Amino acid sequence: LEAMQEGQVTVGGETHRLPLPFAVVATQNPIELEGTFPLPEAQLDRFLFKLIVAAPDVPALVRILDATTGAPVEAPSALLSGDEVRELQALARQVLCGEHLLRAIALLLRASDPTGPDADAETRRFVRYGASPRGGQAMVLAAKVLALLDARPHVTRADIERAALPALRHRVALTFEAEAEGVTVERLVERWLAAALRAAGS
Repeated sequence: LEAMQEGQVTVGGETHRLPLPFAVVATQNPIELEGTFPLPEAQLDRFLFKLIVAAPDVPALVRILDATTGAPVEAPSALLSGDEVRELQALARQVLCGEHLLRAIALLLRASDPTGPDADAETRRFVRYGASPRGGQAMVLAAKVLALLDARPHVTRADIERAALPALRHRVALTFEAEAEGVTVERLVERWLAAALRAAGS
């Protein structure tokens, strides 16, 4: 968490700056929760994405078994230097994102706030807190990277749709009532996004 916010780590009272670029990856095991505690909302908000990793299918299991029980393989060589990764990060920020798409994201964020004037009855009933501005930033940056990977100079609606759920699923907290009735963040985000895109004319 210190690495994500301050770009440094402190060990034994000594602070070490992290070299750029760096990434923080965390896993959450839904089975072994003893001795752990949920991260506060402000700390969860530091993560760009939350990805759900499904159980592997049979072909994937075969590859896993083959790769983990055979002879050691050669360590992969680096394809890009740290400086090249930073150049790509800077290039991604230059990808254009139309104002209508930015407006759609802003409308989505407002719709997710159960205390706001744009919240509908379902949101007020089932959402404890909505997505933050940082969630919107994550959507825009991820959409820009998707456009860049597709060799496009601008973001499309499809990029926003692909980025929305990974960027927001950990930033929206539901009530106990929502869990009891089977209401999911995924369903709410999809609904908010569709309405926001319509309202923004996207």
